[in-house]
Amino acid sequence: MPENFKNSGSSDYGRQDAGREREAKEHAENDSRVPHREEPEFGREGGYGLHRDAHANEPEKHHWWIWVLVLVVLLIGAYAYYQHRSANASSGPPPVRAVPIQTATARKGDVGVFINALGTVTPVYTVSINARVQGEITVVNYREGQIVHKGDPLLDIDPRPYQAAETQAEGQLAHDQATLNKDKIDLDRYQLAYNRNAIAKQQLDDQEQTVLQDEGQVKNDEGLLANAKVNLVYTHITSPIDGRVGLRLVDPGNMVQANSTTTLVVITQLEPITVIFSVAEDYLPQIQKQLHAGQKMEVAAFDRDQTKQIAKGSLLTLDNIVDTTTGTVKLKAIFPNSDNALFPQQFVNARLTVDTLRDATLIPAASIQRNAQGAFVYLIKSDQTAAVQNVTQGTTDGDTASVTGINPGDVVAVNGFDKLQQGVKVAIRNRSNESGGSNASGGPQGASGATGSSGSTGESGSTGSSGGTQSK
Repeated sequence: MPENFKNSGSSDYGRQDAGREREAKEHAENDSRVPHREEPEFGREGGYGLHRDAHANEPEKHHWWIWVLVLVVLLIGAYAYYQHRSANASSGPPPVRAVPIQTATARKGDVGVFINALGTVTPVYTVSINARVQGEITVVNYREGQIVHKGDPLLDIDPRPYQAAETQAEGQLAHDQATLNKDKIDLDRYQLAYNRNAIAKQQLDDQEQTVLQDEGQVKNDEGLLANAKVNLVYTHITSPIDGRVGLRLVDPGNMVQANSTTTLVVITQLEPITVIFSVAEDYLPQIQKQLHAGQKMEVAAFDRDQTKQIAKGSLLTLDNIVDTTTGTVKLKAIFPNSDNALFPQQFVNARLTVDTLRDATLIPAASIQRNAQGAFVYLIKSDQTAAVQNVTQGTTDGDTASVTGINPGDVVAVNGFDKLQQGVKVAIRNRSNESGGSNASGGPQGASGATGSSGSTGESGSTGSSGGTQSK
């Protein structure tokens, strides 16, 4: 190779190297000022990879606004917390709310002293009618459950055999009566003949005895005729009392036997009606004292729940012995029962009025509460606060109870006891239309005494099947 060519080529290569070095320095200076970017690689993924590298750092450019948003939220939360604390610090503790209650005012009045017992309604008369003659039942004249009166027809038995027997007895009586008349005529003749000494004394005596025999036969015939008439009457059965007929026990066409135990119909008297109940023998002195003084002792009959008065009557009498097995004595009360409210064999709660307490302090029974120390009420003071006041409960008449320990005019709470305590503030919420529990100022209006319309709720002091309303 010529030397000049070699030199010229070397100089060209030198100039190219120098240019590359300058470019390298410029790139280095640019790299120090511009973020480093990877060189594209030819042939990877079908190209230089310029599009992918150009968007690789875009998420890093938008991270700053997230931090700004978090900071704003923290500032708002801190401000709200500061305001809440400031408001709580300025308002102080929340005020105590008053307990809403209803009240009643204690009053002075009369209340009865009662004895409660379970009783059974018993008819004064109960008639079970049986057949007294034999025969076929031809007619049933009553309806089931019908109210009948004395003498009303009930049943008819075929009377024809007894009509024939009556006719036969009448015929025999007539025959024997004629024989008696004939013998009496003969006796008169024999008497005249004897007076003339025409016949012997023996013949006259025989005729006298014949007349006596005829008289006896006539009496026997009269008895048979009367019996036939009675049997004929027995074929037409009528009611012996006023009362109510039960269910039909026999139908027309059935044969009945005389004096059998088969009952044809049952009649029970409903007006008046009685109630039999038992009380403890401990109450006998009080009851006998009232009876001996001629006092009418009222008895009220209540339903099973002792909430509804069924009927009102009076004590009729008491038994003559005490049941030693239960220590009770039976009492019988009578009720007019004009409305048929009491039904035979019905179980009722009988309430006997033994005495009446005058000028007692009365409050609603619902206002009386109990704890380990006994009975108490919540008195409502003038400053609208509640105070616990111990009381002694006496007689209870329905929703009204007599107590000692408070004065008439005191206001007591009748509900809201789960939130009441000593000294708590109350808000009175009495209803103006409340009946039997409070008046305009919260006082009770329910009637007291022996005519209450509901059963006693007091504790019973009696034993056996009776229960008094007087607390022990």
